[in-house]
Amino acid sequence: MQRKFARPATSYKLLAAGSLRGVTLLDTVVGTALMLVIFLGIAAVFQLAVDVVTNNKARGGALALANERMEYIRSLSYTSIGTVGGIPAGAIAQSETVVVNGVTHTRRTVVVYGDDPKDGTGAADSNGIVEDYKIAKVDVAWVSRNGTRHLVLVSRFESLSGMEITCAPCGTLTIHAVNAASQPLPGASVSIENAAASPAISIHTFTNESGTAQIIGAPVASGYSVVVTKPGFSTARTYSVTSQNTNPNPSNLTVANNQTTTGTFAIDVLGTKSVNTWTQILPGTWTDTFTDSSNIATSASTTVTAGSVRLTGSSGSYPALGNFQSITISPASLNKWKTFTASISTPAQTGILFRFYDGSGSTPIPDSVLPGNSAGFAISTVSLLNVSTSTYPSIRIMSELSSNDPAVTPSIDSYSVLYDYGPDPLPNIAFTLRGDKTIGSGPSGVVYKYSQNLNSGAGASVSTSTLEWDTYTITVNGTSTAYDIASSCASPQPETILPAASQTTNLFLAAHTVNSLLVDVRSSATSALIEDATVVLSRTGFAATSTTDTCGQAFFGGLTSASTTVKTSAAGYTTKTQSGVSVGGTSQLSVTLN
Repeated sequence: MQRKFARPATSYKLLAAGSLRGVTLLDTVVGTALMLVIFLGIAAVFQLAVDVVTNNKARGGALALANERMEYIRSLSYTSIGTVGGIPAGAIAQSETVVVNGVTHTRRTVVVYGDDPKDGTGAADSNGIVEDYKIAKVDVAWVSRNGTRHLVLVSRFESLSGMEITCAPCGTLTIHAVNAASQPLPGASVSIENAAASPAISIHTFTNESGTAQIIGAPVASGYSVVVTKPGFSTARTYSVTSQNTNPNPSNLTVANNQTTTGTFAIDVLGTKSVNTWTQILPGTWTDTFTDSSNIATSASTTVTAGSVRLTGSSGSYPALGNFQSITISPASLNKWKTFTASISTPAQTGILFRFYDGSGSTPIPDSVLPGNSAGFAISTVSLLNVSTSTYPSIRIMSELSSNDPAVTPSIDSYSVLYDYGPDPLPNIAFTLRGDKTIGSGPSGVVYKYSQNLNSGAGASVSTSTLEWDTYTITVNGTSTAYDIASSCASPQPETILPAASQTTNLFLAAHTVNSLLVDVRSSATSALIEDATVVLSRTGFAATSTTDTCGQAFFGGLTSASTTVKTSAAGYTTKTQSGVSVGGTSQLSVTLN
């Protein structure tokens, strides 16, 4: 029998193109981002776990140290509870560094007297004993990844008999910290020291929320040195008698028996002052007297002859029009364009026009900057004060000569451009910066809290960021530096610095002379400094005139020591004359105009 086997059928199916999908770029990005988030989360959890373990380890050590110290204090008799150099005094260290489990801890112990309000406080205490009990505070600190951490234990201790135990002759020290506005300043550091006391006292504490630090039970003694400060703040303190400061103020404090000694100390955020030293801003003049044509860049139908410029030709043949342009006028260290002046001759039927161009001589200064320039100026004096020195650091003068009569010609004998130049940095100037606050007096007179000798250095600039609020005066020793202060901007000396303020002072210096006078001029209505005021000094056989600068100051050097009359005037103000002004050495005068 023959068997037949059926052949299995095989089916092939072609898939259409694009029916199989791969992994797109977007899928890859999204997947990678999800994986990154997951791994970052795992890392963060791991880091948190490490921090928790580490901090728990450090905290455990801190707790052990705090408990150890507190148990030790509990083991002492009431009269023995105190710290080395503290009030009350004892054998416990105020601060020490201890390493536990590989972590460095700082253990600080404070013991103070407490005044129980149940029997009255201070002078109102019913039995006159304000040292009712002792308070012990143990603060253990360590550094973690998130900053310094603290563990604090506080306990109250009373005598076993329950009776209040008065200290040896003692009183209370109360220290108040305030800011510049006399407002209480909490968290200020207070250091109290008295090496002459027995035992010696050295306490470091902080003011409370009311800005007060109170030390009850301070031994009766004189010579308590107090220093109050705060990070980023100024420092206020008491002062000891020295050979330079024989009458200190405030002097070290004295504690009397059963009395409260109070001291108030003002501190505030430090300010910054920068001082820049410059050469004086001086007047300059560019002039052409036409002795030759060296200062003429281009000309047409004009000629230079006999110290003047005129139309070419001779009488009867003068052209109707001619012009010439000056070379570029480009003063070094230009500060301000001021005035153009010319000496001209314009017979009948003739004329001269002046126009002003940029330094290339190709573009006239527009009327928006110099009104009337496009038409030309037929006058011999033109104000250039509105011409910007940054836009036009150099200029040229175009002169146009015209004549309606060939027999005559106009002429220009000379012309000038007046300007101010400077300042330039003036390095290595030594000066003294002194505040008005004093800390006493001595054989040499008043002792100032801040008085420093500074130097502007190679960069002609120096800055200090440790100034407390005060009024400061800068002085320059003309004999040693060969310079005098010719102007101080933004305002004359002295200048006041407020808490946390930044101030820049620009000193403009002139060559030193034995006698000089610096005059500042202000408005009586606003106290604002007046620019371009005219100041005239006069006496028999002498007169001098100057104009105040942008900082309202005018300087006169090379004077004779004598009584002088000062006349001050300014547009819109009443002229003021002051007689008998004494000039001698480096003198200053403030003038107020109504």
